[in-house]
Amino acid sequence: MLKPITSEKAIKMIEIENTLLFETERQKKKPEIKREIEDLFNVKVDKVRTFIRKNKKYAYVKLNKKNPAIDIATKLGII
Repeated sequence: MLKPITSEKAIKMIEIENTLLFETERQKKKPEIKREIEDLFNVKVDKVRTFIRKNKKYAYVKLNKKNPAIDIATKLGII
């Protein structure tokens, strides 16, 4: 389960760094997150970074330049 984060910082990252921010299950590994994003949205993921805060895991998903993150954000209703 991936839940998009819609904070002000997340929106800025979409516009500037072509990166989406998701809350995910704690046990998911980076390759699993990458595969899930690529399958769900039919995009190419360059890099996945994760961190855990307050027992929740977050994933920064950097998309390939050919796939604008703003398009995915629009589909998700973030923007």
